[in-house]
Amino acid sequence: MPTMEALRIAREAGVDLVEVSPTAVPPVCRILNYGRFKYEQAKKERDSRKTHKQVEIREVRLRPKTNEHDIDTKTKVASRLLGEGDKVKVSVVFRGREMQHPDVARGILARVMESLKDEANVEVNPVMEGRSMSVLLAPAVKKPIKEAKESQSSSQDAP
Repeated sequence: MPTMEALRIAREAGVDLVEVSPTAVPPVCRILNYGRFKYEQAKKERDSRKTHKQVEIREVRLRPKTNEHDIDTKTKVASRLLGEGDKVKVSVVFRGREMQHPDVARGILARVMESLKDEANVEVNPVMEGRSMSVLLAPAVKKPIKEAKESQSSSQDAP
């Protein structure tokens, strides 16, 4: 329909004439309340943001001379972070002459990756970045610990 006629109909109804697709031939317009339309779009966007979790990259740092027990403790921390749904960057940081022994760092990272093989997928293999060697691990299971605890407690409450 002609633009002037569409504008007249929109004014009589007390609403707006909104161009939906300007690139179409002929351009497509709708008669609607523009303020309400913008409000509903913003509401949909807020709802979609609530359902999406921003994946964070958390870092666990080690040194080449870190003791085995401390490595196990750091591995448990990485396991907890992976369980929460975050990616974990495990780094071995070098100082001074330690840089001459990257094989020690590879051994530590291999041990950590072996410990976490059930919980994590290796996203980036061990790589040297300046004075550190690091590996990026992503969670293998997408279900966070919080949801798992809630489902266990609800199943225990049921008779």
